[in-house]
Amino acid sequence: MPRVRSGEVSLGWREWGRGDVSVVFIHGNLASKDWIELAASLFPSGLRVVGIDWRGCGESDRTKATADYSNYSMQQHAEDMLAALDALDVKFCHLATHSTGGIIAARMLLMQPERFGSVFSLDPVSPLGMAFNADQIGVFRAMMASKQVTRTVMASAASSLFLPESFAPNAIPRFREGLGEIPALFERIIEQTFGVSEGIWIGTPVNLTRERESGELKRRMPDIRHPHLVLWGEQDGWIPPADLRAMAAVMPDCRLVVVPGIGHSMNLELPALYAGYFGAWFGGRSK
Repeated sequence: MPRVRSGEVSLGWREWGRGDVSVVFIHGNLASKDWIELAASLFPSGLRVVGIDWRGCGESDRTKATADYSNYSMQQHAEDMLAALDALDVKFCHLATHSTGGIIAARMLLMQPERFGSVFSLDPVSPLGMAFNADQIGVFRAMMASKQVTRTVMASAASSLFLPESFAPNAIPRFREGLGEIPALFERIIEQTFGVSEGIWIGTPVNLTRERESGELKRRMPDIRHPHLVLWGEQDGWIPPADLRAMAAVMPDCRLVVVPGIGHSMNLELPALYAGYFGAWFGGRSK
C-alpha cells in the first residue's frame, strides 16, 4: 500500500474510485482505513474516496510516544491529516469519520474551515471528548498484552456481528452465520489492531480525557458550520448519545439519526447500509 509523507511521519493511505468529488475518511481509535473496505465497492460513481491511517495505526509509522503522549494528541492527528492532504494535493474535500475520527475532524474543520465541505460522521467522539478512568485505561493495557482480549473488546465495537450469548463473561465472541466476507475482514483488522503503537493504546484515552477536561472544543462547537450528518447505532455502548444530542443542538447545521439494530461500527456490521447512507449524503455534492 502507498504511504505519504506528513511532517515527521509517513502515513499509509489508499483510495477508492475516481471522480471530481473527493471524500477523505478519518478512521477511529485502534482502527485503520481498511474499515470501509467492504463498503467502498458500493459507493456511487463520481466519488474519489481517500482513507489515511493515523500515525501509530495501519501502515503508518509507529512513532515512539512521549512521556505525556502529546505527540499522539487529537491536535497532532489533525495536523498529520492536513499535511497528508497537502502532500496528496487534495485542496478541497468532504469528510467521512468514524468514532474518534470525529473529534480529529472537528479540529481539522476549525483549523482550515474553507478546505472542507460536508461531513458524514458515524458514531463519532464529539467535540466534548470522552473521559476514561484508571480502570478503563487498564483495559487498554490488557488489550496490549493479549490478542484474545483485543479481539473480545473489539467485538463489542461491532456487536451485531456476534451471537449475543457469546458476550457472556469468560466466553469467546462467536460470529453469527451468513456474514459473507465480513468475518475475514474482522480477523485481519484484529491483527492490525494488536500491532498499533503505545501512543494509540494509551495515548488516545489519555488525550480524549484531556479534551473532555479542557472543554476547548465544546466551547467552539458553534463555530463548526459545515453540514453534518451524524449516525448513532442504537446498540453502540461506546459513544454516549447525550453527547451527540448536545452536538446536534449546538452546531449550526448538524442532524442526528439513530439507527436501530446496529452497534458502534456500521461500516463493518452492515457495509451495504453504510454505503447507502454514504452515497445519499455525498452523491451529487459539488467539488
